[in-house]
Amino acid sequence: MISVIDCQMGNIGSVVNIIKHIGHPVQVISTKEEVLKAEKLIFPGVGHWDNGVKKLNESGLKPAIIEAVTERKTPLMGICLGMQLLFKTSDEGEQEGLGLVPGHVKKFNFNGVAPSLLTGPGRLRIPHMGWNVVQPCKEHAPILDGLKALDDETRFYFVHSYHASDVPEAYQLLTCHYGDDFVCAVHKENVWGFQFHPEKSHKFGMQLLKNFAESI
Repeated sequence: MISVIDCQMGNIGSVVNIIKHIGHPVQVISTKEEVLKAEKLIFPGVGHWDNGVKKLNESGLKPAIIEAVTERKTPLMGICLGMQLLFKTSDEGEQEGLGLVPGHVKKFNFNGVAPSLLTGPGRLRIPHMGWNVVQPCKEHAPILDGLKALDDETRFYFVHSYHASDVPEAYQLLTCHYGDDFVCAVHKENVWGFQFHPEKSHKFGMQLLKNFAESI
């Protein structure tokens, strides 16, 4: 059973629906007791960093998620803002995130990129929105099994203005290029984070979630 954490940080219906579509049981949870009993956790979110931390604190779920991950070793997948909140700090706010993965969250900065990339209809924009290709940082990671078999260019759907930085190499899972290379997925022990939206990424997202459900 996969448990999707509802902290009132955006519509989680699409995450629930795609998990049902790939044939796995799923439930929505919102209490400390449910988090601590969960077999596997998915933590989706959209919006502003400080608002996300506020929702975590108000719900009482922040310490429960930390306990589930660090003491009970429950597998956890963070998506979009849910990935960013795996870190402790962000340029977007003052509050402390979960601190489960080393690193920091910062805004896209296009200083130093070719001027031609900053003008015209195809110019770099913030937020980074749409499909983009990703590259693996590890030779083998079970969560990524089968993705290359779907297409030579593994790609996912992004919508974000901030991204992970200062992530130790050991915890980098995928990178993406937008103005410059950035880490778009992380993995530390029983914690995975994805900046993109698997639930909006068709066959690639379905394979990723299938791997989380079956191979983790």
